[in-house]
Amino acid sequence: MAHVFSTTGLRRWGAFLLLAVCLAGVGISADRVSAQGASTEYVTKAKYAVLMDVETGAVLYQYNADQMVAPASMSKLMTLTMVFKALKDGKIKLDTEFLMSEYAWRTGGAPSRTSAMMVPLNTRTKVSELLRGVIVESGNDASIALAEGLAGSEAAFAQAMEEEARLIGLKKSTFRNATGLFNAEHLMTVRELALLGRYIVRTYPEFYPMFAEKNFNYRTHKFINRNPLLFQGIGADGMKTGHIKESGYGVVGSVVQNNRRLIAVVTGLQTDAERREESRRIFEWGFRAFGEFKLYEAGEIIGKAKVWGGDSLNVSLMGAGELTVVLPKYPANQKLRAEIIYSGPLKAPINKGDQIATLLVRSSNDAFAEVPLYAAHDVKPVGMIWRGLHSLYFMATRYLPI
Repeated sequence: MAHVFSTTGLRRWGAFLLLAVCLAGVGISADRVSAQGASTEYVTKAKYAVLMDVETGAVLYQYNADQMVAPASMSKLMTLTMVFKALKDGKIKLDTEFLMSEYAWRTGGAPSRTSAMMVPLNTRTKVSELLRGVIVESGNDASIALAEGLAGSEAAFAQAMEEEARLIGLKKSTFRNATGLFNAEHLMTVRELALLGRYIVRTYPEFYPMFAEKNFNYRTHKFINRNPLLFQGIGADGMKTGHIKESGYGVVGSVVQNNRRLIAVVTGLQTDAERREESRRIFEWGFRAFGEFKLYEAGEIIGKAKVWGGDSLNVSLMGAGELTVVLPKYPANQKLRAEIIYSGPLKAPINKGDQIATLLVRSSNDAFAEVPLYAAHDVKPVGMIWRGLHSLYFMATRYLPI
């Protein structure tokens, strides 16, 4: 394999592989895909949009995906994440009861004239009911009651939301409340909304079925789930809508077809009807245009990366199980070009299972997918003399910047 590099910051190394594969009727998986070639075939009315494969994290379509926008009630997914975490950690139970304070009632309840579960003032309500009030009815009163019950105040809860967001990989999102009601500093990107949806599906499968519930009855109120995708017969089973005048209509949706799950986020739409139509369209296109294709078996060595200061000058690379990618199904008989990318040479010690490289796969129409690669074995550090010899070797072979 030829080694190549580009000097942008750290030196980037790549080993190229040509993969002649037939993609007729099948597709591919990755840890990030930007289907540039395929994206030109799809146009959305949404101001911001993203389509993601849940199994692999591959991004199949994106439009203004990294621009910050007021997420409205779609940010309630982060509120729900906090509650799910508390339940899973045993800090609360589904039958734990939280109080509907005057602040929660006035800010998000009946007097607020916003979406509300209509919990009476000073009433104690079970967490299981409050969760459904948030998921089905998008109740702002229920969201604030949960926030106060867990953190003492909505402000403290919002700070905890942001801290947890960073821990789970949301690098840009900023939270100022539990509801998504407009605040100029309460912002997310559609990419991070999709990542959050994916995180919920994968981390909290025991609670996720709540998102598929079409109805919720509370006292004399009969609520119908606001998610339009649940009623379109396309395999939708979640997640959350949002609407405020500052950012328009939006939805985070999750759909399963043929054992494959996609998550889409569209927002910035002008009407509820546009939201319903655009969310359906992006899923139909995604399932029709993309698929998975296996490149390597589980445990198969894909390539090697150079190592400095270790008991081996190379470390073998493999995927986390079968290595698949998500790319456009068409045109048929595409040739894939693959490149192993890492900043190197890598420094010992390296432990088996460490993520140390990425496999970048490009298709004939310039769609591409990135899949993480892992160390197939340990590389132990060596002493100073050997490290000096390694430095001389790498400089002599132009593997170290001078």
